Amino acid sequence: MVMIGTDSHKRTHTVVAVDDVGRRLGVKTVRTNSEGHFEVVRWSAQFDEVAFALEDCRHLTRRLEADLLAAGCRVVRVPTKLMAGARRAAREPGKSDPIDAEAVALAALRHPDLPVAELDGPAREVKLLSDHRHDLVVQRTRIASQIRWYLHELDPDLAIPSRGLKRHCVVAELLVELDRFDGMVARLARNLLSRCDELNHQINALEAELRKLVGAIAPSLLDIPGCGALSAAVIIGETAGVHRFRNKDAFARFTGTAPVPVWSGASKGKVRLNRGGNRATNCALHMIAVTQARGIGPGHAYITKQLTRGKDKTAALRLLRRRLSDSVFAALRADQQQDTKTTPPVAIAA
Repeated sequence: MVMIGTDSHKRTHTVVAVDDVGRRLGVKTVRTNSEGHFEVVRWSAQFDEVAFALEDCRHLTRRLEADLLAAGCRVVRVPTKLMAGARRAAREPGKSDPIDAEAVALAALRHPDLPVAELDGPAREVKLLSDHRHDLVVQRTRIASQIRWYLHELDPDLAIPSRGLKRHCVVAELLVELDRFDGMVARLARNLLSRCDELNHQINALEAELRKLVGAIAPSLLDIPGCGALSAAVIIGETAGVHRFRNKDAFARFTGTAPVPVWSGASKGKVRLNRGGNRATNCALHMIAVTQARGIGPGHAYITKQLTRGKDKTAALRLLRRRLSDSVFAALRADQQQDTKTTPPVAIAA
């Protein structure tokens, strides 16, 4: 097996081919367009049993990954956290594009169970829509804070309901109230209110679209009590295919709900909180856990049982997140199996 690692930049890709014992076989640098990508494919034809290893920098490698898959190449994604160890273990000191590309290839050889890249599907669409909605929500939050300060300056007695700027009727009423004022502050407040109302329409439209997509892709996931369309969209988008996890424990490490072992000698079995993993997925699981703890689903009874055993509420929620990770994994597996039964299989790189 010849592994070809890549070091990607906006303008160039540098690729390095290494054999199964880590010896460098060749180096090439190409432009970051389809012509350069297919030049890499032609260059790799001199080797037998070739696989490409791309550092998991999606925006830099997305186009290269798609072109390689379209050419029938096998592509694996190397997490960035594996690069530090690969660089330290390299024979050649220093830092350069060939050194970094070789480190990617060596990391892929040392970890044969890395996720295999596939052509974009519905999960990619869900992630793009979910991320775009999140960006719009962040914009709306910042604008809402500015609006509140401007309105307070104009009239401290002007009452704004909590989270009221998310509602079209409240924004419309505030625009009517601003007709009583003149000056630059009132003008800016009107502009921001109009922008806030526009963001409300866009966010609501994206949420409705996500609800339809998630309902079609993962109905079993939505059946979990407390899991709404937005939390499910985050889980689907960040998971990017549950088949790349060999079991529920591997999925729990990905979600950051599996504890980290910290024992040695007589202190066997001691663990600590895992602050790694995918934080977006961990946050979605936390929201499901909080919803269940309020009485929706079996989580409330589980939290009560843990509290009677002496756990505090934070630790009980942490344990519930771990159980929810297993439930989410099972639901995603069920949805994947149902999808393969109802639709023809999609060809992926062999």
